[in-house]
Amino acid sequence: MSATALAGAGTLALVGAVVLVGCSGSDASAKNLTVSGAYIPQPVSADMAAGFLTISNPGSSQDELTSVTSDDGDITMHETNGGTMEEVSRLPVPAHGQLVFKSGANHLMFDKLKRKPEQGQTITVELHFAQSDPVVVKMPVKSATYVPTTGH
Repeated sequence: MSATALAGAGTLALVGAVVLVGCSGSDASAKNLTVSGAYIPQPVSADMAAGFLTISNPGSSQDELTSVTSDDGDITMHETNGGTMEEVSRLPVPAHGQLVFKSGANHLMFDKLKRKPEQGQTITVELHFAQSDPVVVKMPVKSATYVPTTGH
C-alpha cells in the first residue's frame, strides 16, 4: 500500500471514530455549556462571599448544575424565593436557555475562604453537571458596588 493510501486510510479511520463518538447516547450539544459574566463582589467578611454568573445551554436537552468546587473554600448554591434564601443541591440548566445567578436570586455562597477576596484578584471554581463535563471558571473579584451591564 502506498504512503498516500495509508494516509487516506488513517484519515478515514479518524473520521469514523469521530462520527461514532458523535453518535453516543447523550446529546452532543449538552457538552457545549458556556459561562459568562462571572464575578464576585469584594466581600466585607474575610471568610464569606457571594458569586454570580450565567450558564448558557444551546443544546436541545436540559442539564443540571450539581455542585461547585474551589480550592479557595466551600461553595454552596442558593436560590431566593419571596425574600427567603435556601440552599439547593441542584439547579436546572434548561435546553436552549440559561441558568442565571444574580443578586437577589440564584447565587453562589463562598464559605470558609482561605483568604479574603480582594478587588483585582480571581477565584477559580469548577462547575459540575449531571450530563456535561465540568467547566472551570475564573471569577474576578470586583468592587463591592459593582453592577454588571448584563444586570446580574
